[in-house]
Amino acid sequence: MSLMEVKIPDIGDFKDVPIIEIQVKPGDVVKTDDPLITLESDKATMDVPAPAEGKVVQLMVKIGDKVSEGSTILQLEPGDTSVRPPSVIDQQEPEPAPQPASKRNGGMPAPAAISTALPPPPAPDFGGVHAGPGVRRLARELGIDLTKLNGSGEKGRITKEDVKTALKGSGPAIQTPAPGMGIPEIPIQDFSKFGPIETKPLSRIKRLSGPHLHRSWLNIPHVTHRDEADVTDLEDFRKSLDAPAKEKGYRVTLLSFLMKASIVALKDYPEFNSSLSPNKDSLIYKHYYHIGIAVDTPEGLVVPVVRDVDRKGISELSQELAALSKKARDGKLSPTEMQGASFTISSLGGIGGTSFTPIVNAPEVAILGVVRSSMKPVWDGKAFQPRLMLPLCVSYDHRVIDGALAARFTRQLATILEDVRKLVL
Repeated sequence: MSLMEVKIPDIGDFKDVPIIEIQVKPGDVVKTDDPLITLESDKATMDVPAPAEGKVVQLMVKIGDKVSEGSTILQLEPGDTSVRPPSVIDQQEPEPAPQPASKRNGGMPAPAAISTALPPPPAPDFGGVHAGPGVRRLARELGIDLTKLNGSGEKGRITKEDVKTALKGSGPAIQTPAPGMGIPEIPIQDFSKFGPIETKPLSRIKRLSGPHLHRSWLNIPHVTHRDEADVTDLEDFRKSLDAPAKEKGYRVTLLSFLMKASIVALKDYPEFNSSLSPNKDSLIYKHYYHIGIAVDTPEGLVVPVVRDVDRKGISELSQELAALSKKARDGKLSPTEMQGASFTISSLGGIGGTSFTPIVNAPEVAILGVVRSSMKPVWDGKAFQPRLMLPLCVSYDHRVIDGALAARFTRQLATILEDVRKLVL
């Protein structure tokens, strides 16, 4: 049987991305979509999945190699996969055997049993540390705080040797923080002395998105402007479209209308569809309208991007949203499907709440947050009428957008939602 060359698939704009982990070795049998190697760019960590089932014949790369779309990573002999599953390779030393743990959804270890004994303080979050999954796992097993280490690997990456050096005591791997540098860390506490505890690892999505959100919050002067829109008539129209859509296998939700209304407002106020230049002295105006949609998944929040929203109708957007949301929940989104947004919408309407402050998804300069609509008495000049009111929460970068502009943008958005005919103007 001929051998298949497995290449790096489309990974978006990323090039020369380093390999931080190889998860198979020659002789391993893999199934379709099993992870083969792990890449880490400056924005995300991503697995390269197996395109077909078969047996790994030869590895063409090693840890530290840099690859781009089309790079060959291994040779695969297609065929039956009933022999044995792949195992993670430690190319330096075998990792310490993990403690027995039952498995639950997603292959994550089950929570540690609750104990009243005094355990060591829980390890700090390693979400922003420049280290591969194997190094993080080893550090947790050995009780080493990666945030206190200097990495000896490429671009300051922490290696397993750095962890082992730290385990032996002082050395070049131990980080000596300069007084007064950075933000003071929150002191570690031993919570077990107050009562029973259990420690669960953060999901992969939360470990990756946490540093990005932290960076955005620290670098952007956030302000949130709030308003509300009367969507009584819009809701009636939405229901009229939703009934036939259900027969075709999809739903028409308010989110599709929010996307179309946002495009009208973005065109009227283009500062909201811009980004600051790297030297912070000019604005880059975007003449495309790609909307990021925050999707709640079992593993955490992800933001797939719907492209060219200005060129699509409500029905097309509704079907695309359904497909993207399913891929997000199944963990099947590709890197390109999460890139290129010029504006983001975060909707909590299906859950509840009265308002919130969404964090701007840098390098964007604004984000729209919506919560659950509710019936309120609204004065029409003669009497109070029951109207369905939708809260709008627009967070923005105050370096680019001032309060008056934010108020005008949000009011314009509300006005469009209040009269659906304006979506076709």
